[in-house]
Amino acid sequence: MAKKQSQSSQVRIISGQWRGRKLPIHDVEGLRPTTDRIKETVFNWLMADVRGARVLDCFAGSGSLSFEALSRYAEFAQLFELDKKAAKQLQQNLDTLKCDSAKVSQGDSLSLLKQVPEKPFDLIFLDPPFRKNLLEPSIKLLIENQWLTDEALIYVELESDATQLTVPQHWRLLKQKVAGQVDSRLYFHQSS
Repeated sequence: MAKKQSQSSQVRIISGQWRGRKLPIHDVEGLRPTTDRIKETVFNWLMADVRGARVLDCFAGSGSLSFEALSRYAEFAQLFELDKKAAKQLQQNLDTLKCDSAKVSQGDSLSLLKQVPEKPFDLIFLDPPFRKNLLEPSIKLLIENQWLTDEALIYVELESDATQLTVPQHWRLLKQKVAGQVDSRLYFHQSS
C-alpha cells in the first residue's frame, strides 16, 4: 500500500535527456497528472514539433507535460500554477533537473493570461481541472492577448463526457483520442 502511495505522488519523464527520471508531486485536490499512456500519445503527435519550441503550460499541476517537453529539448517553458505548494514543487523539480530554461508563475491562469507575453508561444498545454469551465475562457484570452505564434499547436485535455468545446474558427483539429474519462485533442492555430 505504501508503495502505491509513493508511485501516485511522482511523475515519470518518458523520453529525452531526463528519460526515466521520477519527480515528486504534491497531492493537491483536482490535480490529475497526465498518465504515461496519454503523455506518450501526445508526444508521438508532437514528435517533430517540440525541439526548440517555446512552451506554455497554462494549468501546470504536476508539470508532467512541461517536463516532458523540456526533456525533449524545448527551448523554454512557462508554467502557470494556482496552488502555492504545487508551484513550489514545480520550481524544486526544475532545480533538481538543473533546468534554467523554464519559469514557474504562481497564480490564477485566467489572470495571468490577461497579460500580453514578451514573446508568443509555439506549443500550448491546456489541461485545466475538470468541471471548472476554464477551457473556453483560457482559449479566448490566449487569442486576445497574442500568446500564440502564427502556427502554434494547442494540446487540450477535457472530460470525455463534455458536451462541446467551442474553439476559434481558424483552429484546425489535427488529432483526437478519447481514453476513459479523458478527451485529448491537438489543434493547429492558423493566424487569421
